[in-house]
Amino acid sequence: MGETVTCPICSTTVPADGINAHLDACCSQTPPKSSRQAATPSSSTSASTSKRPIAPIFFAPKRPASPPPSSAAVTNGHAGPSSPLAKRPRTSSSSATGTVALPASPNRNKGKTTAAHLLAAQPLAERLRPQTLDDFVGQEDVVGRGSLLRGLMEREGSTGVGSCVLWGPPGTGKTTLARILAKSSDAIFKELSATSSGTADVRGIFEEAKNMLKLTGRRTILFVDEIQRFNKPQQDLFLPYVENGWIQLIAATTENPSFKVNGALLSRCRVFILHSLSYDNLLQILRNALSRVRALAASDPSTAPPARDVPEQILERIARLSAGDARTALAALELVLAAPPEVGEESLMESVRRSVVARYDRTGDDRYDLISALHKSLRGSDCDAAMYYLARMLSAGEDPLYVARRLIVVASEDVGLANNDALPLAVATYQACQLIGMPECRINLAHCVAYLAQSPKSTRSYMAYNRAEGAAKDDTTVPVPMNIRNAPTRLMKELGYGQGYLYNPNFAHPVHNNFLPDQFHGSRFLWDEGEGKAWDEEQLREWERVDNEGKEWEGRKERRPIVRAQYDVARGRGEDSQMTLSGGTQDLRYGGSELDGL
Repeated sequence: MGETVTCPICSTTVPADGINAHLDACCSQTPPKSSRQAATPSSSTSASTSKRPIAPIFFAPKRPASPPPSSAAVTNGHAGPSSPLAKRPRTSSSSATGTVALPASPNRNKGKTTAAHLLAAQPLAERLRPQTLDDFVGQEDVVGRGSLLRGLMEREGSTGVGSCVLWGPPGTGKTTLARILAKSSDAIFKELSATSSGTADVRGIFEEAKNMLKLTGRRTILFVDEIQRFNKPQQDLFLPYVENGWIQLIAATTENPSFKVNGALLSRCRVFILHSLSYDNLLQILRNALSRVRALAASDPSTAPPARDVPEQILERIARLSAGDARTALAALELVLAAPPEVGEESLMESVRRSVVARYDRTGDDRYDLISALHKSLRGSDCDAAMYYLARMLSAGEDPLYVARRLIVVASEDVGLANNDALPLAVATYQACQLIGMPECRINLAHCVAYLAQSPKSTRSYMAYNRAEGAAKDDTTVPVPMNIRNAPTRLMKELGYGQGYLYNPNFAHPVHNNFLPDQFHGSRFLWDEGEGKAWDEEQLREWERVDNEGKEWEGRKERRPIVRAQYDVARGRGEDSQMTLSGGTQDLRYGGSELDGL
């Protein structure tokens, strides 16, 4: 037989001088079986080469690999007779290649797991996550009967809700609510965490969602947890896809979206605020969880925690300690369920107390909410409330110097001229905190808080500066009067600098100097105590009823006429925006900011 070649199209061996005729005539046809068998060196390779679309020279022999495990072939963690998890010897390649058969590794299939094992590894809070709104406890203003969000979901499905941002503290149901929203429609659901995903992950999902919408008409719901971890340029990627409706974004954040979410993206989303769960909500969640654990233990003990009896008082203790966080409550319940039966009730309650850490984020809204509450309690002279918020912050690990700095502000902003000893005490408190630190400096802080709360209050100096600042910003080119300008040179004196200035200490009586520019002649920035303050009869009666034991305020008779006159002027019932008082005529031009809200 003469020289032969292999057809590059159909892999058939033909004589070398007949290759052109073969290509023109029949290479597109399937060669006869006898021809294929004659052309291949062994039957073990004929089946593979006959299916190849191009010549075998372009293929390298590959080592056979075990296929991935099939869930249908695994029963209760054991491999069946046809399962790929069953051990079998490795097959060698064709003997023509010279490959030697390798023995199978005895540890090849170790580490394989089943869905049941994965389920058993989940914490209790994940296993018992609600699947419907009927099972969802709390947040009645957001998803309760008659709420806007629930109405949109029941009428149009989750796609009718549109893109939204769920804002709330940890453990309030943001992730659960997002999954329920996705489950209420036939949309494709994708989930990302900004803590472990990057720009490439987001782009891939966006393009896939756009193509799926083109081909099938199905929308994609993308849930992004902790979206505040994406920076502003990364959040810009969402804009065209959200604006065009190619995806429905459901974002969750524990921080104020006004500061952490791109303004352009926020304007395209609805914001739903989830609050910390109440004590009753947490107690109901714990009772529901205990019931479901017992049901799981009865049906499949291998995947459920032990269903021991948990006294009601322990559930109540967990609900109080969890600070509105359902995940914390369920984690504590799981700890109780896992405790040995011989552990007593008192030991369980003590273990629960030690295991629950008070939630306090020194970089988030918790810190600013509590310091604001402390400041406003001091301003309102409520010593009990101020002491409570001080204890909340210090027991959660707040820096005492941070609190001490705010007390210095309170001493001037709120106490002010009513008690000039407040500022030195506040500064001394700050120095004491620097010198001795926690826990002893909590006593110094409590001393200062009690003093500031009981001190009379005056905002005269603080408000005076605000009025002066408003005047200064109106026109920054107003010249200083010539008589009070400095005149260090002869030329400046000849130009009139300092002329007409009267040196007050030289006189035994008051003298007049023109200190303000002509534009502000007669204006007063530091008002007398009581000037510019509102009189609200309804609020005064409420204070008398609640805080003054029903007694009439002692300053009612002497203060009402003056303040009532100011109130009328602020409401526009005065003449030419002028206020006539015992001290003369007051121009309200730079006092308007304090009267705007009346």
